[in-house]
Amino acid sequence: GALLNVSVSDHGRSDSLLLSWDEPEGGAKGYLLALSSLGPGMLQQNGSAGPNTTSFWFHGLTPGTRYEIEVTATLACMDTASQTVTAQTSPAPVRNLTLSSAGSSASLRAAWAHGHGWHDGYRLALWHSDSQTLVRNVSLLPSTSTFLFDGLLAGSEYALKVSTLAGSSQASTSIHQWTAPSIPTQLRLSPASSTSLVASWADAAGAAWLHLELRNLLTHTVTTTLSARRGLSSYTFQHLHPGTQYWLGLSATAGSYTVLGPNATAWTYPLSPGNVTLSRAEEPNSLQARWSIPVGQRDFYLVTLLEGEDSIPVRNISVGGDNDHVTFHGLSPGQQYSVQVVVVAGPFRASALSTAAWTEPRAPSDVSLSSQGSPHSLLASWEEAMGEGYLLALSLAEHPVKNSSLLRGVTSFTYKGLQPGTLYTLEVSTVAGPYTSSPRSVSNWTYPLPLEQLSLSNGGHSTSLQASWRAASSGSTGYAGTLWETKSQKQVRNVTVGTDWTNVTLENLVPGRQYTLEMAAVAGPYSSPVRSATDWTYPLAPAGVTLTNTRRPMGLSAFWDKAAGDVDQFHLQLYSKSHAAQRNTSVGPNIHNFTFLGLSPGTQYFLKVTVLAGPYRSSSHFATEWTYPLSLANVSVQPGRNPQELHVSWMESGGGRDHLVQLSVAESLSIIRNVSVPRGVTQLHLDGLLPGSRYRVEIISQAGPHRISSQTAIGYTVPLPPRSLSASPVSMAWALAVHWEASPGQRDGYMLSVLEEGSSAPPRKLEAGKDSTNVTVSQLEPGTCYLLGIWAVAGPYRSLPKNITSCTAPAAPTNLSLTNPGSSSELYTSWHKPPGRRDHYRIALYSLSTQSRIQVQTLSPDALNTTWTHLEAGSKFAVQVTAVKGSSEASSINVTQWTYPLAPVNLTLGSPSASALVVSWAVVGRGAEGFLVDVHAAASGTPVGHTVLGGNARSHILRSLSPGTRYSVAVRATAGPFHASTPSLTHCTRECDALLA
Repeated sequence: GALLNVSVSDHGRSDSLLLSWDEPEGGAKGYLLALSSLGPGMLQQNGSAGPNTTSFWFHGLTPGTRYEIEVTATLACMDTASQTVTAQTSPAPVRNLTLSSAGSSASLRAAWAHGHGWHDGYRLALWHSDSQTLVRNVSLLPSTSTFLFDGLLAGSEYALKVSTLAGSSQASTSIHQWTAPSIPTQLRLSPASSTSLVASWADAAGAAWLHLELRNLLTHTVTTTLSARRGLSSYTFQHLHPGTQYWLGLSATAGSYTVLGPNATAWTYPLSPGNVTLSRAEEPNSLQARWSIPVGQRDFYLVTLLEGEDSIPVRNISVGGDNDHVTFHGLSPGQQYSVQVVVVAGPFRASALSTAAWTEPRAPSDVSLSSQGSPHSLLASWEEAMGEGYLLALSLAEHPVKNSSLLRGVTSFTYKGLQPGTLYTLEVSTVAGPYTSSPRSVSNWTYPLPLEQLSLSNGGHSTSLQASWRAASSGSTGYAGTLWETKSQKQVRNVTVGTDWTNVTLENLVPGRQYTLEMAAVAGPYSSPVRSATDWTYPLAPAGVTLTNTRRPMGLSAFWDKAAGDVDQFHLQLYSKSHAAQRNTSVGPNIHNFTFLGLSPGTQYFLKVTVLAGPYRSSSHFATEWTYPLSLANVSVQPGRNPQELHVSWMESGGGRDHLVQLSVAESLSIIRNVSVPRGVTQLHLDGLLPGSRYRVEIISQAGPHRISSQTAIGYTVPLPPRSLSASPVSMAWALAVHWEASPGQRDGYMLSVLEEGSSAPPRKLEAGKDSTNVTVSQLEPGTCYLLGIWAVAGPYRSLPKNITSCTAPAAPTNLSLTNPGSSSELYTSWHKPPGRRDHYRIALYSLSTQSRIQVQTLSPDALNTTWTHLEAGSKFAVQVTAVKGSSEASSINVTQWTYPLAPVNLTLGSPSASALVVSWAVVGRGAEGFLVDVHAAASGTPVGHTVLGGNARSHILRSLSPGTRYSVAVRATAGPFHASTPSLTHCTRECDALLA
């Protein structure tokens, strides 16, 4: 049929569909149209159209519904052309769409009523109006009628588009709405100056507009109103009144929403007062503060009085904001003050400081003038008074001497360079700013000068002292003094003389005693500083001085009588003409003897005792005595350069004239030699002695009448080494027998050293008695060479060594075996390695068959086996292994073994008679130890005979056989436990032919 090309559209109408088609070729008489619901296929509407019509409207349809439409064209000749299409009406938009915040600043709720007809679902698109950005795009089920948008920006306008979906069609509805604004936080109002306030806040992005209202709380009037768009976070209010409190209110607006925000109050800074002054008031000890009233407002003035240079607050007064002065009473005299005036407005202050002012001072109290013992100075002092400082005026007999100005804090002043013994007057006044107090006056004297060059001397006298001095230059009216015993501080007498005296003699004093004289010059009410002089009366010399030997080797005791008068100490001087050094010792006054220790032995000493009293001394006559000599120290007796010499040495301890060296044989104690040597000689050689002998040496020393012996020293001459040293191994004992001959002389014994050759171990030590000439060294390693050394020993000394090298006999091999490996020409020999060492093995193989040694091998010391070849078959052999070390040998036991024999050859059988068979054969080489002839009945295999023959047999007659019977015969060659057989051969006794089996 013809194609109609039917198409469907709704032209934006949800209850109608417009069909359009192409007129078929040749035209059509008319058209029939049928519309059915898709699914059940129920006819909903039908219609018709005339020729030349190419469109048709269906109205009254259900929105969002799918329909099936059939268009039938009536053609000529009753022919038709049909085409069916499906189409869907557009959905109806939602109804009663709302978008509300319900007071929320972060969410909007959308609600709607479903449109007429059918739909597949909804798509919601939310846009932020200011930024024109898509915030949410949501698809919902067809049954949904509300949706909550959260997480939105506060105080912002949003546009919502709700699209109803049906197939590929949609119908949309839009709406606008604001989220509620959020309240700004952290509102602060703070002063920027005395005429401006700065307002700041946070979180202001949640409102489209901010409205600010500033009020003056003093006048209760609105000062400024302000509206600001979103984003503003601070604002400065200008041209305000200083020192005034303001209130700021804040509200947020978004669309139709307005929210009241926080409020804050703040003060502008006040202005400080001007022209602040502090001056003296009419009343005493009072000051008045004045200032100019500044522009603006304030709560009150706080006036603070500050004292001193450190401006320490001492008074606080609050006065009303209209006052311009205040007076302070009852202040400290002579004190510096300043005033600080503070304008207070709310929490803020503005201050100004005055210049300093003073109150009138008072004169200082407790003024004094003291000499403090000085002839040329006076010390002025007073109690501290309030003020800047002090004026001091010193005068002499109403004539000014010196005027001084001192700062505050100074309470004393020293006048120097004054005249001794003079009366001075001092006036002291206090100064405070422009004011000076009335003075305080005081007088005093300077001290007189002391006397000069006071001395005290004994003039060589034991019972008197003379004092002398130089008169004072001025201010002295006389001299007064006191004589004291210095040590006991006992007063002896007072001395008073006139101004013309310059010396005085003090009589009837004690010899050797120290005295102190104290004297001063006197002028007016004061005495000069005391001058003192000290001296001793001359001491008396000691008597009865003696020096006695204490019989100690290095000690002498001194004795003397007690002296008359005082003694500070006794000084003892001991010296010797033979020594440059001398001994000086001091002892207390109550000691009358002293022992000198540590003196040089054998030395004559001289003693002088001196009495000391202060710097003076008096000496006795000389006393003399000898010390005992010391026995010689470190006496040593050492061997000389040869065995017949001794070298004697010693160390002199000092003193003595000569030494006697006595030599004796240690065992007999009889002196065999006396040698005298002078002092200063410390060694001696003694020759012609017996080697290896023990000697005793004693040395006697003499000094003056005293003699003393040294300790006895023992020494040895070096022994001679042994002679004819030899060593030989002890058979089977793994030991060495050492022999030697004794040399002339004596000895205590012998020392032997045994060192294994090539070993790093320490040598083994052995000892032998002095009469021994041999020793056996046992427990040695077999087959090992040793270095033997021998010394003769006498005391701690040894002779020169005698050395020899010798080796122990080796150990014989063990577990020797000789085995046959299954061969007729070879044998295998093995053994265990014996302990110790060896040079090599010698192995000998003997043929017992021929009674001769046929082979000898020499093997390395580590070999443990060998194989013998080319041996004679069927022979018996013996083997022996010998370990060789030098000229020593050790052999194992002999072991024997056989080689396998060779089987006989050329076996033949013959029957010389009906009951006998003759067996004959030949041998290869020597043959065998013997032969076995075995006979079996050929038919049954039953043994018939077994004959043992000697090694020389070559044939044998088998007798007592059955005639005409076949027998099987074999001949075996034997050698020890081994045998080799011929093949079996059969033969009949006579009447039968011989056949090979």
